[in-house]
Amino acid sequence: MKKILVIGANGQIGTELTTALVKLHGAKQVVASDIQALGRHQELAYEKLDVTDAKHLAEVVQQHDIGEIYHLAAALSAKGEEHPEWAWNLNMTGLLNVLEVARQAKLSKVFWPSSIAAFGPSTPRDNAPQVGPMDPKTVYGISKLAGEHWCTWYAEKYGMDIRSLRYPGLISYSAEPGGGTTDYAIQALFSAAEGSGFTSFLGEESTLPMMYMPDAVRATIELMSAPKENLKTAGSYNLAAWSFSPRELVAIIQQRVPTFQAAYKPDFRQAIADAWPRSIDDASARQDWAWRPAYSLSEMVDDMLAHLVGRKQVSQEKQVA
Repeated sequence: MKKILVIGANGQIGTELTTALVKLHGAKQVVASDIQALGRHQELAYEKLDVTDAKHLAEVVQQHDIGEIYHLAAALSAKGEEHPEWAWNLNMTGLLNVLEVARQAKLSKVFWPSSIAAFGPSTPRDNAPQVGPMDPKTVYGISKLAGEHWCTWYAEKYGMDIRSLRYPGLISYSAEPGGGTTDYAIQALFSAAEGSGFTSFLGEESTLPMMYMPDAVRATIELMSAPKENLKTAGSYNLAAWSFSPRELVAIIQQRVPTFQAAYKPDFRQAIADAWPRSIDDASARQDWAWRPAYSLSEMVDDMLAHLVGRKQVSQEKQVA
């Protein structure tokens, strides 16, 4: 069996997806890579890799006998607006390098994540459809929409098996926020676990689609495991769990942490959020590969706080020792 290469294994998605792939396939079958010198998964083979370096990427694929790539390295929405040329180069050059190396090496599958950022003001705000108007207004969103078309082009022209999900905002305790517009939710939960106050960079009524990372990881593996003939949707599948606003999240947290206080000070990310849908129609994913989220919103909050508070206690005990 050829091995799996995870590009961006130290990131928010990559940290948990790599762990899940190891549980499924074994540590010897997974190779982690990221631009940092050291990996998060000590039991794995690790490569320091800049995905914009096509030559090094091809060498890694050959050296480790790679059969599948999960390409997760990307500049996110907020950081992309601050550094647009860097974001475009990382997102587009990186993807094209992966697709071209996969074509030349005849890899069996490639996974690449799209995002709700590929939608825009012309997309219906409620139940954004699988196929409909898409006019993204951020560098990140433009790169995601262009990436969807590149993946479709390579699949149609070369017969490659390339699979993709339009992730909503993702919430995780395993890695710090990476510069996304939905990261306020992670920051709120981290603050609540630490016993500190929180200032949201989005307005209190800014409703956006969100998902807990364990569900996103499971959706990714289920999509990659589905028989190709079952996948009727070209390009990237809509994916959804639940939608909420900062005010609604704060209210749920306060039921668990009554002393938690929040303030609202919208910044440039508010305009980004206002261009995105409030909810997503993921009927195609549900029909084609039986996608269903497992966590409710309340269950997510409980699980996040339990992990974050537990991690804080372990850290305090180490400091005392």
